[in-house]
Amino acid sequence: MKIIIRSAKIIDPKSPFHNQTVDLLIADGLIEKIGTSILDIDDTTEVKLNNLHLSQGWFDSCVSFGEPGYEDRETIANGLNVAAKSGFTAVALQPNSYPVIDNQSQVNFVKNKANGFATELFPIGALTKGSEGKDMAELFDMKKSGAIAFGDYNKSLDNANLLKIALQYVQDFDGLVIAYSQDSNIKGNGVANEGIVSTRLGLKGIPNLAEELQIARNLFLLEYTGGKLHIPTISTAKSVDLIREAKAKGLQVTCSVSVHHLVLTDEKLESFDTRFKVTPPLRTEADRQALLHGIADGTIDMITSDHNPIDIEFKKMEFDTAKNGTIGLESAFGALLTVLPLETVVAKLTSGRDVFGLENNTIKEGAKANFTFFTPEGKSTFTKENILSKSKNSSFLGTEINGSVYGILNQNQLVITK
Repeated sequence: MKIIIRSAKIIDPKSPFHNQTVDLLIADGLIEKIGTSILDIDDTTEVKLNNLHLSQGWFDSCVSFGEPGYEDRETIANGLNVAAKSGFTAVALQPNSYPVIDNQSQVNFVKNKANGFATELFPIGALTKGSEGKDMAELFDMKKSGAIAFGDYNKSLDNANLLKIALQYVQDFDGLVIAYSQDSNIKGNGVANEGIVSTRLGLKGIPNLAEELQIARNLFLLEYTGGKLHIPTISTAKSVDLIREAKAKGLQVTCSVSVHHLVLTDEKLESFDTRFKVTPPLRTEADRQALLHGIADGTIDMITSDHNPIDIEFKKMEFDTAKNGTIGLESAFGALLTVLPLETVVAKLTSGRDVFGLENNTIKEGAKANFTFFTPEGKSTFTKENILSKSKNSSFLGTEINGSVYGILNQNQLVITK
């Protein structure tokens, strides 16, 4: 298949064509030619879109789909189509299915389910069997089958010794441990950020300390063991400071932040709308500003949608008993453009590839065509009509967003939404 992409502005600081508007000729999934005016060729597909921008394909480091076991929330097939139309050429699938992805056969199952799609799926294996936090899972076997990291989704490991052993063990095969950090005892029955809003609303609070104490512990363990540690979806100012200090010491630690923590605060809870019940909880404006500063200075390595579909019956209930989680793939780019510059957004949606050891394709002749198409122009309101996921639990419904995604080109497949 041959494709000509017309008048695309390249956003890729590593490319010799960065910030240039060019044509690109793609042949059999490779970039054959880049120039200012490529002549028409027979039997080619032409991509010509308004104010077209093009970057390396985006990667989301934290996505839940449900399959196997929770297909009513989301299937792998529909989830990958949603990801493609949202601009993501690759996603890291969390192991929180039923059964949990904690062995070689489960890794193979989800990988086989993802064959043939434009968006690639990379499984994250559970760190412990059944994600129960008791016994270490079959990490090496899962690594051989294609798991790119190991962690228990949104579950903090209380057993410090088990995390220590895992960090030591994975060094033999250059593995990456993911440590969601929230002290379950300090969290207790909390359901919202501990502060003025939770007090006014009568909601049980989760103090910042629940996250910060666990991050401090996990960083001490990393300093002792060596190895590589990834801390996902941090949410407080002190967490940013702790990771910044650890990086200054030379520790191999990376972290991510979710889109909703960069854009929203706990003020959204005033209506008790369970779409805003997430873990970690939405924090204060001071924390949000600290997270944005952590993005700007490089402390925070990547941004994730933390896409987590939840059945309506588990969301349409009292705030205290509703499940945590929001979908986020469809709204990620537009929401981020309301708080960050375009080049920063693109950088933080692509940098996760290096952290997780995935191929990173600079936009140049001879390279693999792995692109995201988008425009930063225009404003719109995010509505249910924009939601492609089976679940509709989006915390961005009714929010004004900037720009839009046109689609992707990857695996020699072109997916264009408009």
